[in-house]
Amino acid sequence: MNKKWKAWKQTAASLVPFIAPYKGSFFTALLMVALTNFCLAFSPQIEGMITTQLANDVMAHTAVDLQAVLRFMVILLGIYLTKTISQVVCIFLLTNSIQNAMHDLRNTLQNKIRRLPVRYFDTNQFGDVLSRLTNDIDTISNALQQTLTQVLSGVLSVSLALVMMMRINVMMAFVAVMIIPLMLLITRFIVKRSQKRFSAQQKALGKLNGTITEMYTGFNEILLYNKQEASIQQFRKINEELCGNAFLAQFMSSIISPIVSLVTYLTLGTIAVMGTMFAIQGIIQVGELQAFVRYIWQVNDPLSRISNLSAQIQSAFAAMGRVFEVLNEEEEIKESSRVTDTSAIRGSVTFDHVNFGYHEETIIHDFSVHVKPGQMVAIVGPTGAGKTTLINLLMRFYDVKSGCIAIDGVDIRDMKRDDLRSIFGMVLQDTWLFSGTIYDNIRYGRLDARKDEVIEAAKQANVHHFIRTLPDGYNSMLNEEANNISQGEKQLLTIARAMLKDPRILILDEATSSVDTRLEKMLQDAMHTVMQGRTSFVIAHRLSTIRSADLILVIRDGNIVEQGTHEELMKKKGFYEQLYQAQFADMH
Repeated sequence: MNKKWKAWKQTAASLVPFIAPYKGSFFTALLMVALTNFCLAFSPQIEGMITTQLANDVMAHTAVDLQAVLRFMVILLGIYLTKTISQVVCIFLLTNSIQNAMHDLRNTLQNKIRRLPVRYFDTNQFGDVLSRLTNDIDTISNALQQTLTQVLSGVLSVSLALVMMMRINVMMAFVAVMIIPLMLLITRFIVKRSQKRFSAQQKALGKLNGTITEMYTGFNEILLYNKQEASIQQFRKINEELCGNAFLAQFMSSIISPIVSLVTYLTLGTIAVMGTMFAIQGIIQVGELQAFVRYIWQVNDPLSRISNLSAQIQSAFAAMGRVFEVLNEEEEIKESSRVTDTSAIRGSVTFDHVNFGYHEETIIHDFSVHVKPGQMVAIVGPTGAGKTTLINLLMRFYDVKSGCIAIDGVDIRDMKRDDLRSIFGMVLQDTWLFSGTIYDNIRYGRLDARKDEVIEAAKQANVHHFIRTLPDGYNSMLNEEANNISQGEKQLLTIARAMLKDPRILILDEATSSVDTRLEKMLQDAMHTVMQGRTSFVIAHRLSTIRSADLILVIRDGNIVEQGTHEELMKKKGFYEQLYQAQFADMH
């Protein structure tokens, strides 16, 4: 339990910097909580005075002292009004500070995610990352908004109620105090066993979100391969896991309230007997007994509420743990740049004895090659040979284990990643377009581009004619999935975007693999135009698209097994020739 408490303290401490900028509103709200509870603590005493006044007048067979009763009523009204106003002020200030803190936390988490290395996203489900950014922060927000004041209010309410009970009768207060350690023991016993379930619940929720994201991303493929039932079963399995953990977590935390209420009712029964005897003996007044009973409820109600909130509190700590787990992740290292003028880059690329592996297994073995400025380099090989890995290393999505990669003689590890990546243009097999106009999607390559430059890039990419045929031309909207245009047209738009950037080095990763023969010819013409005067790396399964390459690197099991032009490699009758002939045979 000490370890758990220590972990909770560390997690809560991590949240303090986000609350600190709004500490004025935050602590004023807490002062309003204190004022509210002082009002609540004094109200039973005033109510008891009214009861005592009426009881004494009746017992004395005298007229009711309406003036005294009215005076008490006015005081009571002032207390209730003060309590109400302080509650409203508290809600406003607390909501303002907490929501601003959550706004900052979301921004910090979003900025952190942008600084995480690619390997983090390779090892974590996108849906789980999304769940931390949305569901987990919402859980924290709700917990702070709903539970913080109730916990603080509960502590103050119990403390003040105990003081007031001691003023009425020490012996009765001692009996009533026994309710607190019993409640704490019950709560501790149950919380200790339910916390693991809440952590498992949050993890299962993240897993469920990740699975849903994957399923809906590949919904067409699921239908194509008739995997609906398998997907449903997979969803049900994870959903049942979430349901089981959520049931146990919620049930175990919810049984606290009825058990605490049982202890409270037993205490009330005891106090009723003692208080009646003391009232008969004249030790306490009738109104004091009434006030004492009210104070018992002022002890029970907060403890019961806090007990009921244990589920939300534990969920919040589990969510905070997941959020700060991301914030504590190791970021990409920021290096000082030795290259300040990227416009002077000529495009010479050297791989010098490069070795690399994602985990313990080495994928790239002692890889060396020199690419001259302006050359078109084709990278071919079977799936898993290391083609895309080379591009990941070149873009510094990963750093080499040994050896180095240099551009114009400068080790890319001595460049800032932003400077390095500004040199490159990239067109991937999986196109990425966002919801917006076609014009904005092309201009994404260079946001300061003029309209005529955007149109010229579209013309070079052979997509200008297609855009002109649309009703709204360049102002035509792409939907969220950009599925209101064909795959080939999307590919042409991404090439236009790369052309607009005017990069020194161009990377085409399977850029023509998803288009038909007609569009492939258009893409080849567009790529030929954009590659003029630029160093370019082309990864392609369609070997016919790279016959004109200045250099073809044939990779197998992380090693360059052959290199040369298409004609040179065909004459060698080696692995490249086998790949080419096999593809040619498949085409026939």
